[in-house]
Amino acid sequence: MKLPVPPFEDPAADQRHLLGAFLRDRRGRLDPVVLGLAVTGRRRTAGLRREEVAADAGISATWLTWLEQGRDIQASPQALDRLARTLRLTGAERAYLFQLSGRRDPRQPDPGQDDGGACARLRDAVAAITVPAYALDHRLDLLAWNGAAADLFAGWLDEPGPHNLLRYLFLDPAAKKLLVDWPGRAARVLAEFRVDHGRHLADTGLTALIAELRAGSAEFAARWAGADIRGREGGERLFQHPVHGLRRYRQMTLSVETRPDLRLVMLLPD
Repeated sequence: MKLPVPPFEDPAADQRHLLGAFLRDRRGRLDPVVLGLAVTGRRRTAGLRREEVAADAGISATWLTWLEQGRDIQASPQALDRLARTLRLTGAERAYLFQLSGRRDPRQPDPGQDDGGACARLRDAVAAITVPAYALDHRLDLLAWNGAAADLFAGWLDEPGPHNLLRYLFLDPAAKKLLVDWPGRAARVLAEFRVDHGRHLADTGLTALIAELRAGSAEFAARWAGADIRGREGGERLFQHPVHGLRRYRQMTLSVETRPDLRLVMLLPD
């Protein structure tokens, strides 16, 4: 099922429409048997009916209908918590639900306030690391990288910036040569990025970046229309370096406690 990509003119309305599309998509993916419902006869559509979801979540079917239609209504954190449980959302999907709803997840601790020095300390950390390492913000703009990363991403990070990971993945042909299993990596990065996008729909710079990528890459446009959302995980990363040959790493990604929009990525030799 494809999620519609609305025109980004009114951030609040766009956010509500994304929320409605997300809820419809996840409702359509659920098997009624998961909720212990007896299935008799043929259903016109896949997944659960609104009334079934509403009943299990203890909410009004009308309220859920309005939410899926993108109407300007308020959703309490408690109702969203029950809805997330009924829809069997993953951690990343749950975070996306609360981000689009403009509500704080009652199960998540308050991240606190940044003291203003997080970016500087993050750059210092990157410089002190000996393995390939770089720092990213919510747009996937690289804020810092070390010499080992510049050597690994030769032809990109050793060139004048600015440097954005999404532009590199979808607009630079060199990425497909360097990254082994480029389709899988591109899909993974985009599914993780969608969570950040849900937090920053009012960011005009982010909106412009997405518009640029949709216009410049048919692959990005097709993948962006999908509904894949994933949390960040480590794992094996393979690179076919033009000079050093095949390089194998395990990726570790750390978030900055006082700035959840910033993260540190390290590639540990496997």
